[in-house]
Amino acid sequence: MTAERVVGHVEGIELGSVHRRRQNVFDARLHGDTQRGISKLKDADGEYVSDAIVLNGGYHDDDDNWHEIRYTGASPGSQKHPVTKDLLASQSWDYADNAALKRSFERGYPVRILRGAKGDERYSPNDGYRYDGLYRITEARTAISVTPGPGGEPIEICQFILVRCPEQDEQHELTTAERAVADLVAFTDEEKFPQTRTAQIQRMVRDTAAARRIKDLYDGQCQTCGIRLVGANAKPYSQGAHLKPLAAPHKGPDVERNILCLCPNCHVRLDIGAISLDEDWSVIERIPDGASRTTLPRLTLHKNHGLHQAYAAYQREWWNNFHRSRGGA
Repeated sequence: MTAERVVGHVEGIELGSVHRRRQNVFDARLHGDTQRGISKLKDADGEYVSDAIVLNGGYHDDDDNWHEIRYTGASPGSQKHPVTKDLLASQSWDYADNAALKRSFERGYPVRILRGAKGDERYSPNDGYRYDGLYRITEARTAISVTPGPGGEPIEICQFILVRCPEQDEQHELTTAERAVADLVAFTDEEKFPQTRTAQIQRMVRDTAAARRIKDLYDGQCQTCGIRLVGANAKPYSQGAHLKPLAAPHKGPDVERNILCLCPNCHVRLDIGAISLDEDWSVIERIPDGASRTTLPRLTLHKNHGLHQAYAAYQREWWNNFHRSRGGA
């Protein structure tokens, strides 16, 4: 018997999990259709609401900024250009997909977001479809498309603004001090560290699915210094490090394109600005005059990583500005 689809998180499906094809997404009950962008299901009153949408290179009016999405509604296939996908006629709120998504907005329901490989290159997976968690629709409005109709006439679109639910990111980001405590807890008995404190740290330090994929890609070898730490269990130990941190004020995305596989030492150095990455992926090591270099001259990059330069530039400029604000050159 097929399990019932739900609004919200699907039990057993991890945030950040990647699914190879739309059929796999459907089988995981993350989306109710293998073709359409907007997924629908019946609410308790028999009315259709939307439980999920796919971002995979849609309309010209779409804009994905991870924490906030501007999403264009749906149109029948006959009202879209077969090649350019430009709209040939205005969209309607009566169209079933748009009506369902608007109803989710009116009822305050969260919507699951899935990103495909053809979406914004800053956030999209290299292949397949990634489940990126829950977003709430904050606005449903009629707007004018940036692309006019066949005769130059304005095209009205059903436009939605979605904002990422913040609570799902809170457990993933550690400060340097918290990470040190978490590592210490792993080698300390519970009598010295109370269970409440231990449980809180363990909840926070948990790797995300995206971080684990990057660590597996490099088999635990640090991308900046080349060290591969192996524990007594013969397994490699490394950490997933975000170039643009998840926590405020940075609010970076938890995607492979923003994550490095680093040893603990290099992770701390990245966090405090002791290392950065240049535009050609060379490693910038800020060391005292006369000190020896301890990193590779160039970042190790796997062909399937897809690391995005925008995040390296963000981290580099953040610490350059920090240095200048304190009188540095």
